Amino acid sequence: MADKTWSLYEAKNRFSAVVEASMAGEAQWVTRRGRRVSVVVSAEEYERLKALEKGASPGFAGLLLAMPQDDGEFDRMPLQPRNIEL
Repeated sequence: MADKTWSLYEAKNRFSAVVEASMAGEAQWVTRRGRRVSVVVSAEEYERLKALEKGASPGFAGLLLAMPQDDGEFDRMPLQPRNIEL
């Protein structure tokens, strides 16, 4: 299923069709003056995306708790410093 693009005028006049298509799993893009300004997705898809966003970025406390607690060794990334001229 392909995403559909609607002009703002068309989306306002056919809002029920926009919502129905979004509930069928298709993102519905809305344009204003030829530029994409909004997208309509189903509530289920929105909740899924919000959960992914929340899970992908731990909070500060989560980062602190994920630090090694035993002062043990850990592998460092093999990075080379960049050369700069002063």
